[in-house]
Amino acid sequence: MGTLKLNTTSGGSLSIQAADGASDNTLTLPAVTGGNIVTTADSGTITQGMLDSSATNTPIFSAYMSSVTTGSDNTATKVQFDTENIDTDGAFDTSLYRFTVPSGKDGKYQVNASVRISSGANSNLATSFVYLYKNGSAVNISYHNFSTSYPRDIHHDLSVILDLSSGDYLEIYAAGNNVNNADFTVTSGSYSHFSAHKLIG
Repeated sequence: MGTLKLNTTSGGSLSIQAADGASDNTLTLPAVTGGNIVTTADSGTITQGMLDSSATNTPIFSAYMSSVTTGSDNTATKVQFDTENIDTDGAFDTSLYRFTVPSGKDGKYQVNASVRISSGANSNLATSFVYLYKNGSAVNISYHNFSTSYPRDIHHDLSVILDLSSGDYLEIYAAGNNVNNADFTVTSGSYSHFSAHKLIG
């Protein structure tokens, strides 16, 4: 088993050690302007583009509402996140209020939502819900039940890691059950927001 030792200009060293086996292997290092790492053992090529793709945490999006979302009492209503802070891949639809995983971006995603539900005028909340929907079905729920001292407003936070594939889509729904059956609202601006990004690895 042989070892090639290269000394660095700063006094350290880099050692390349051959594997102890019967087969021959060749490591070909590219020129500075190249960008590929080639191994003859398996005829595989790793390009810089592949490394960039696996090492990035895009797509990333963050969205909020420019105006309130109003829903009927105790009815799950899609929260209308219609304004973007960031959308690296153009994957968030501000008219459908949903994020769709782009082609080739399968993986694990960190998904976050913060939603403030208000009972509206002259009412109070008995219960409230916020749902994270994946492909039209709830996969994560935040729930508050108030037996006494019914509040006018409540804040929900969701944070979850999901395995997502190309074409999967995410939406946020909310529901408020008022003591006098009035409509509820989701507060806009900085009170409510929706975001996600692909995790590295």
